[in-house]
Amino acid sequence: QVQLVESGGGLVQPGGSLRLSCTASGVFFSINAMGWYRQVPGKERELVAVITSGGSTNHADSVKGRFTISRDNAKNTVFLQMNSLKPEDTAVYYCHADVVRTSWGLRYDYWGQGTQVTVSS
Repeated sequence: QVQLVESGGGLVQPGGSLRLSCTASGVFFSINAMGWYRQVPGKERELVAVITSGGSTNHADSVKGRFTISRDNAKNTVFLQMNSLKPEDTAVYYCHADVVRTSWGLRYDYWGQGTQVTVSS
């Protein structure tokens, strides 16, 4: 089994910063893309940012210039640096990983348990 464990959420004032981390553990061959999504009650989960194993990134327009995704492949960890936070960034943030479980390429999607980010004064 593969687990994604997130950390780093919390309460921050508008304009503040937070750094989320997500580490994959378990038995697997490799990890392709890793990403962060967020969800607020009553709305669909939306992509925040994604990063490939080679380091190519894509950020949602709403967070470009404020959030930065990065990863440490040796530690199977993905990060989300969030700066200039706004109240509308308040959501539960979920980590996602496209995990290759076998040498012949069998892949599964895995999700973290979610971490709450609240931006409020």
